[in-house]
Amino acid sequence: MNRRSCFSMPLRLFWIAAVCGTMLLCVCVGSVAIPLTETLQVFRGLLSGVPSSSTFGSIILSIRLPRVLCVALVGASLSVCGCAMQGLLRNPLADGSTLGVSAGASLGAVLALALGFQIPGLRYGATMLSAMFFAFLSLLLILSLAYLLDKTLETTSIILIGVIFSMFASSVMSLIITFAGERIRSITFWTMGSLSGSTYVQAIVLCAALILCYAILRLHAEELNAFAISEENALHIGVNVRLVKLIVLITVSVLIGVCVSIGGSISFVGLVVPHMLRMIFGPNHDRLLPCSLYGGAVFLMLADLAGRTVLSPVELPIGVVTSLVGAIVFVVIFYRSRKGRA
Repeated sequence: MNRRSCFSMPLRLFWIAAVCGTMLLCVCVGSVAIPLTETLQVFRGLLSGVPSSSTFGSIILSIRLPRVLCVALVGASLSVCGCAMQGLLRNPLADGSTLGVSAGASLGAVLALALGFQIPGLRYGATMLSAMFFAFLSLLLILSLAYLLDKTLETTSIILIGVIFSMFASSVMSLIITFAGERIRSITFWTMGSLSGSTYVQAIVLCAALILCYAILRLHAEELNAFAISEENALHIGVNVRLVKLIVLITVSVLIGVCVSIGGSISFVGLVVPHMLRMIFGPNHDRLLPCSLYGGAVFLMLADLAGRTVLSPVELPIGVVTSLVGAIVFVVIFYRSRKGRA
């Protein structure tokens, strides 16, 4: 079966319609309800090169559209990372944070926020660079320690080191927050995950990172299919196990680092979405990766919409919403996996 037939045109059109419909819903609904006709008129003017100068136009173009774009891109990125990690590690409970890279990226961002690092003219630029740097540093440390324990870089060793490193990073973050002083409020809110105040610049950065990393993961879809069976199977059919594993791990780390630096700690997206889609569309990564891309965008946009509207005017951080949903799904997945082994 070739790749084109795996992700058919009807399926692609379905996901595009789902993403566009959800995006339109998220732009219209909020603390200020905007009629659909007004929203479409604003978009029509934007496409024709004549941006609307109305109040609704200012709300959409300055506040809601950049936020919705960033939410969709973060959701797609985290979901794709989770899909790749679940295939690579052969574990339905795995996601991108299993590596410990998400914890490392969070540690870097918290450190930048606590010390007040800034880059003139680029809001949160220092936070982004620090998170990406610590994500790379975490990956190097985790892989080095795993290699010392096991020269073959078995997934069990990587997961073990990743969990230990996540606990260490969490402890260091707690220590930093203790001495953060007046910045403790912004740091605490950031650690809960939020994309309020997102900008078009951040959307461009997320889009560029997603395009690059998704393309790399998509090229290794067949190898992920082989890994999903077993590493021995991948080795027997000619896959360079160590090289492919390193490429996937590094790619996931880059994408997670960018997402964490912009959106904070947003948990369970990479766990919930790929697992549910695997139950619907099957385990073939030629189909599952693009489905996870679109499904993650839809899921996080709906989660952000719920956070903005359920307790309005109080806004729940998006990370709180995903954690509430993800914790329930996590228990269900764990129960099903344990029941299947019994």
